[in-house]
Amino acid sequence: MKLAFTKMHGAGNDFVVIDATRERFRPTPELLARLTDRRFGVGCDQVLVIESPSTADVDFDYRIFNADGSEVGQCGNGSRALALYVAEHGLSDKQRLRVRTSTSVLELQLLADQQVRVDMGPPRWASERIPLTLPVAERYRVDTAGFGSVDFGAVSMGNPHAVILVDDVDRAPVEAMGRALQQRPEFPESVNVGFLQVLGPQAGRLRVWERGAGETLACGSGACAAAAVGRRWGLFGERVELQLRGGTLALEWAGGEGDSVLMTGPAETVFTGEIEWQK
Repeated sequence: MKLAFTKMHGAGNDFVVIDATRERFRPTPELLARLTDRRFGVGCDQVLVIESPSTADVDFDYRIFNADGSEVGQCGNGSRALALYVAEHGLSDKQRLRVRTSTSVLELQLLADQQVRVDMGPPRWASERIPLTLPVAERYRVDTAGFGSVDFGAVSMGNPHAVILVDDVDRAPVEAMGRALQQRPEFPESVNVGFLQVLGPQAGRLRVWERGAGETLACGSGACAAAAVGRRWGLFGERVELQLRGGTLALEWAGGEGDSVLMTGPAETVFTGEIEWQK
């Protein structure tokens, strides 16, 4: 059979998007590996699946799969791509959409010039919500193999994030330290590890080592986590622009309990195609 897909990206974080609103999509590990493989398949960081809504309070359900076959509950850059896909393919004429992931309900707003603003919901600091086995704190410290004690902030933005301050993201040991922290038992569901360089109260640079995907050119939920942790530590104001390797994202967080993090950034369609696959 031929499986239709659309290749998209948000600030360089790239996706294969599957429309499953009309026909069910069965994401086997073999098919996900084929779609994400950059040499023998299409190539992407994650596979996004758009489904018909399971409840009346949302417009679509939205599933996110990593290259290793694992499903995750949040992808900020992917949600922007999803909003653009829905508009370009005529699935809805709404400028504002509500979509449900496995962990969150997101509100998406289409803006001019293929920009999309996403209400990512409030940061979740409670240890059990991240999840993290340590008592809740503004800063944590764990020992890691090869790096000794590592200090970080931790928050859930629909999936777990640890944020580490660095002097220079270009020199940060992103892969090695990211893997080391992911293997710590304090993170029972592993963790996305962000390396944040603060440039000022309204600007920073960020690299993220993601669960199941490795380093991506941008991580939307990771940018939200970094903005929230940075504001909580008094490093950022309410609005900050974070430079990632694939582009810049604008973040807003008022800082109060229950206040949502708002993320604005680009989305773009790269190409459409079909891939042969046996059910």
